[in-house]
Amino acid sequence: MIQFQKTYIFTLAIALFSFCSMAQNTQLFEQGNTLYNDAQYEEAIKKYQQILDTDMHSAELYFNLANAHYKLNHIAPSIFYYEKALQLAPNDSEIKQNMAFAKNMTLDAIDVVPEVGISKVINQVSHAVSFDAWAILAICFVFLSVFAFINYYLAKGTKTKRFSFTLGFVGLVLMLGSLVSAFNKYDLDKNDNPAIVFAQESKIKSEPNLRSTEAFILHEGTKVQVLDTVKNWKKIKLTDGKTGWIHSEDIKLLDSF
Repeated sequence: MIQFQKTYIFTLAIALFSFCSMAQNTQLFEQGNTLYNDAQYEEAIKKYQQILDTDMHSAELYFNLANAHYKLNHIAPSIFYYEKALQLAPNDSEIKQNMAFAKNMTLDAIDVVPEVGISKVINQVSHAVSFDAWAILAICFVFLSVFAFINYYLAKGTKTKRFSFTLGFVGLVLMLGSLVSAFNKYDLDKNDNPAIVFAQESKIKSEPNLRSTEAFILHEGTKVQVLDTVKNWKKIKLTDGKTGWIHSEDIKLLDSF
């Protein structure tokens, strides 16, 4: 009985703390919005940042934070938080539009090497749904195939047998396709490690040390893919296929909060 009371009190305390925290964050968010509307962008950023410090995240919060940085011509932070907002609301047209405005302030014009061939098709299909969704679909198609083949052996009519066999075969093909898409989606997500350059100007090296030759230069706001890490250096790749090493302090990973 005493143990039950302790658990109840502990649960109630957590619930009250969560409620108070949410109420405080709502108040901070409204205060930030008021400051933003009054063109007090630095103060608005402080309010939004206080919410992030409580480990609360939302597309609306990142979007407003990005807008405030954009108003102050903070190129890298504005693009960073627009990207964070898109991670939570990938189909939001307003976020995409505002990020396009922010990217117009960047100095680096980097071409995009398009995907071609069968890999493009496979990747597009894999990105259609999440890894978990593909896994669930694969299981569903397994059950469909098993049901169809059982029905094939139990059925007496020729048409029913033919239909059941065809359905079972199609189910197997779809199951294999779902598995391929699931594993491909897993690899794509695992290798997707984007970051934003925060340094005003960063000299990209050919090797992870200061003594190596300079490969090229990047400026703040440019989005890169991180491929590897060696001590204080990150190997990055651009959309045009170029690779090089950048100091870890010059970029900020988008999977960080």
